[in-house]
Amino acid sequence: MKKIAFIGAGSFEFTRDLVRDILTFKALEDCELALMDIDGQRLDYSRRACEKIIEAGGYPARATATHDRVQALSGADGVVITILSGGPSIFRTDIEIPERYGIDICVGDTRGPSGIFRFLRTAPIMLEICRDIERICPDAIVLNYTNPMAMLCRYLQGETGLHITGLCHSVQGSAQMLARWIGADIDDVTYLCAGINHQAFYLTFENKGRDAYPDIRAAVQRPEIYNEEIVRNEMFLHLGYFSTESSGHNSEYNPWFRKNKAEIERYCTHGTGWNPGEHAYILKEYFNRQETWQREIQQWLDEKDISLERGGEYAAQIFNAVFGDHTPFAFNGNVRNFGLIDSLPDGCCVEVPALADTTGIHARRVGTLPAQLNLLISNSAQCEEMAVMGCISGNRDMIYHAILFDPLTASQLDMAGTRRMVDEMFEANKALLPQFFH
Repeated sequence: MKKIAFIGAGSFEFTRDLVRDILTFKALEDCELALMDIDGQRLDYSRRACEKIIEAGGYPARATATHDRVQALSGADGVVITILSGGPSIFRTDIEIPERYGIDICVGDTRGPSGIFRFLRTAPIMLEICRDIERICPDAIVLNYTNPMAMLCRYLQGETGLHITGLCHSVQGSAQMLARWIGADIDDVTYLCAGINHQAFYLTFENKGRDAYPDIRAAVQRPEIYNEEIVRNEMFLHLGYFSTESSGHNSEYNPWFRKNKAEIERYCTHGTGWNPGEHAYILKEYFNRQETWQREIQQWLDEKDISLERGGEYAAQIFNAVFGDHTPFAFNGNVRNFGLIDSLPDGCCVEVPALADTTGIHARRVGTLPAQLNLLISNSAQCEEMAVMGCISGNRDMIYHAILFDPLTASQLDMAGTRRMVDEMFEANKALLPQFFH
């Protein structure tokens, strides 16, 4: 019997869906699902969801729930990390302080001032978890879903010797969207996708072995397609390659779409996508769901019939490849850049094709990115690298410099203004970041 530990199992939808996927594999259907969270109520909901899936599928698996991380990790073959450090009352300052300085944030969980401070708060907790894994189950395959993905993976891969990679659903999700746009069957689509998390691009995109980019260009000319992802489609039309991340996220990572109210209205307010780029979109979602999340979970738990069909997340197929039935699985993962993308900084975290098999996870060399993509991505990668170094050393200046060169921040603030904003963000996080206050 294999054991898979979920650290942060109170992330109900992630835990429920990943468990559903894992149990679809014959080699894993009798595994132990060890759920761990510090929130007892959320943990109980996730345990009940797992038991519902096990019962519905007639699986010989078993689910256990604990507040004890050591107990959950003991004997684990795989670990999934889906934690959230703090709640809206803490990370709202990541959005609200930049707003006072004219910087309009949509999500704020990846990079820029908001993503960097989320990273600084989350990194020590993630390192504690990984130190436990090193001590208790050092050979486990560790899959991280916690944002900011690139900075956390770079930090943890540099500070530990674990078999760890980070996973994001944007690559496969965007491929499915593009296939729909051109009327292709996703099973006929192949692609090469590379960059950094939330700033990766399809370097090739083929349908039945034929270049499908002409079909995508034609599709984007249709208003209903263009309006579905306005920011991404603008970037595609001008850069020549399609990005994996949604318009709302993408609008934060460059200086072109959020500089003023007119641009936000033109590019980020409308559209048929799930998140065109509304101000504080995710923060509002968190606050809105504070009154409804328990009811929504209970409604699912009360449903008589639930789908047991495998979803599109990578985790289950990676675990199956390494310690299940050993069917190799190709995916895009987040790993350090040692000879993978020549044009990006050595050692930074990149999102590249990888293969999982019985010997582990192996990243694929990509080479050099197109020059225009490299200009965009390299700046973000260098800012992230500086933020990680600042986190390790407790150096506030390095954090300031990482934010100073953020494209959206630089489009709004002079150097002194950026310093004031960063100082205010540090002060708001003083109790959580004592290493920066000497």
